[in-house]
Amino acid sequence: MSGDDEAYVYDEATGEWLPPGSAPAEARAVRDAAGNVLADGDSVTLIKDLKVKGANQTLKQGTVIRSIRLTDDPEEIDCRHDTIKGLVLRTEFVRKR
Repeated sequence: MSGDDEAYVYDEATGEWLPPGSAPAEARAVRDAAGNVLADGDSVTLIKDLKVKGANQTLKQGTVIRSIRLTDDPEEIDCRHDTIKGLVLRTEFVRKR
C-alpha cells in the first residue's frame, strides 16, 4: 500500500473520495435546498413560509431575497429584506433563482 492512498479525503456530501487539495474547496460549497451552489450576491426564493423571530412577521413562500452573503456556517446565509434588517436564513429553506 502506498502513502498516496492515505492523502485522499472522503466527502460525505457527494459520497466520493477526493484527491488531495480539493477537499477544502468542496467543503466550503454552500448549497440551497435543491443542491445548487450559492455564491455571494445571488438571489434566492423562499420555499416555505417562515416566521421571523423577534420581528412578529412571516415571510411568505415565493418571497425573493436579493444579494445574499455567505457566512462561515455553510447552512446559513445573511440576507436583507425591506422590512427586516440582519436577517439570517437557513439554506434548507431557500432555492437559487
